[in-house]
Amino acid sequence: MPVLECKGLTKRFGRVTALDEAAFSIEPGRIVGLPGPNGSGKTTLIKLANGLLTPDGGYIAICGFAPGRESHALVSYLPERTAIPVWMTARQLMDFYCDFYRDFRRDAAEEMLAHLNIHPHQSIKQMSKGTREKVQLIMVMSRAAKLYLLDEPIGGVDPATRDYILSTIIGNYNPEAAVLISTHLIADVEKVLDEVIFINQGRVMLQSTVDDIREEKGMSVDALFREVFKC
Repeated sequence: MPVLECKGLTKRFGRVTALDEAAFSIEPGRIVGLPGPNGSGKTTLIKLANGLLTPDGGYIAICGFAPGRESHALVSYLPERTAIPVWMTARQLMDFYCDFYRDFRRDAAEEMLAHLNIHPHQSIKQMSKGTREKVQLIMVMSRAAKLYLLDEPIGGVDPATRDYILSTIIGNYNPEAAVLISTHLIADVEKVLDEVIFINQGRVMLQSTVDDIREEKGMSVDALFREVFKC
């Protein structure tokens, strides 16, 4: 059964069609890139999968469930903007995640925080922007979820932080799960991807494995992205 499946998925905001009959599926054990220009529908798709928006047409399911109570227990979501309570300490944030998510692996979170030399009693408010983003990612990836939805996880961070974020994604997701990474920084994430889904103006332009793109097109995913979406 696909971890995430869409058929004819449509979402409109007034006269603007953000998603136009999008159709694709993602199988377990795959890390999938969702590249597209700004305004292409990436965040709308991720919010629909997380149940934050309601579709105007079509079908979307996570492990066979429509977005709702059952799917919320299966999805771990990283929003584009940092959204953790800054008044908390790292320890309080872990307590919060333990209370809300049965699948939260506190030992994994503590190990990653220690790796970054973040003391459990350190206030999130005292952390730099980059450190806050790392902490939020650690919380998201410390769940044993079935679907990880990561919206622009490396946007606006320095190269060293990008490397840490990507290694954290690879090393900590449930191998029976799937990861969907929304990004416009293809060159930085290409090395960790199994597949890509190109999206533009709300339409799925291509779904392919990274290996097939390299073999059949004779180019990198980044080069194909630039060719498909060139101005």
